[in-house]
Amino acid sequence: MVELGLTPMEAIVATTKTAADCSRIVGLTGTIEPEKAADILAVDGDPLNDISILQDEDKLILIMKDGNAFKDELR
Repeated sequence: MVELGLTPMEAIVATTKTAADCSRIVGLTGTIEPEKAADILAVDGDPLNDISILQDEDKLILIMKDGNAFKDELR
């Protein structure tokens, strides 16, 4: 998406909030809010400066799906 002209933030929003809205599940997921299901990804770096960091497994320091941590290097 970034290669086609979106900013990194626009690409992140498109693949989270906008995708949930298009799928008609925005009331369940798509943003981090109380009572919504969320998958969380924390990275070592700034994806707004370099979106490719999201593809570097070594830079993914926290991966959570439905509240369960699959990788947690924060501790």
